[in-house]
Amino acid sequence: MKFMKKIILTKTKYSQEVVSKMKEKFGLKNNFSVPRIEKLILNCGIGKIAKEADKVEEVFRSMLEISGQRPVKAKTIKAIAGFKVRENTDVGVKVTLRGKKMWDFIDRLVNSALPRTRDFQGIEEGSVDQSGNLNLGIKEHTIFPEIVQEKVKHTFSFQVNIVTSAKNKEEGKELFKMLGFPIK
Repeated sequence: MKFMKKIILTKTKYSQEVVSKMKEKFGLKNNFSVPRIEKLILNCGIGKIAKEADKVEEVFRSMLEISGQRPVKAKTIKAIAGFKVRENTDVGVKVTLRGKKMWDFIDRLVNSALPRTRDFQGIEEGSVDQSGNLNLGIKEHTIFPEIVQEKVKHTFSFQVNIVTSAKNKEEGKELFKMLGFPIK
């Protein structure tokens, strides 16, 4: 239950503190014009290990544990001979989080996973794109507290994309800073 209170605090921090500060800083008049986080996407490519069923199953299971939601296998749309890829081949595992699960993941990412990263100095400002979305690469999935180190046979990396309704890079960067993301 302690963890549930943190999620509510993260969400209420946005609605009570961040909205008013963003309105003041950018001269916005309406609460609905303030940038907000719309969704969060976790994506892991399995192109090299697609033929090894045990590794693919471990990636699938780990993404389920990390996100708390069942992942979907991403398939190719068309064959590309240069990449040695056939049509309808599994090339990735992805999860889209919204609502409560999204806020839960953001809380765990900022407060427990990123601080556990080796030599972590903060998130680069360049990780926020021109549309105000944050794109992070996680090198080892073992930084998440849900992953039991003794059960891990293969480590993998994945990408975290946080999509916002920001109009530009400055609004997105300010939103993430106010939410407590460790941006340099």
